[in-house]
Amino acid sequence: MSYDGPAHIGENAVRVRLRGRFEPVDGRYHWGGRIEPDPDIARLVRAGRRDVRLVIGDRAAPARLGDVDPWGGVRITGVGAPPWPVEATEGTEE
Repeated sequence: MSYDGPAHIGENAVRVRLRGRFEPVDGRYHWGGRIEPDPDIARLVRAGRRDVRLVIGDRAAPARLGDVDPWGGVRITGVGAPPWPVEATEGTEE
């Protein structure tokens, strides 16, 4: 499953590209990807903020911010149900 589109982290509107997979070792769904370059999100990471809530439409999930890449994008990961609607993946390759 994958998602490429708009999302929110707190008051910040962002664009994300996410993919997910079931991990048989721990029996949970893991998802992650990148937040397109956003100076506000990069500031959060540099200030030490890692735990956030990612909201996509009417769905939300706890997530963890990673490092800021050289272009200002930020890695984001989560475990559990993905925050994107299942219908967003219809017609896409998994």
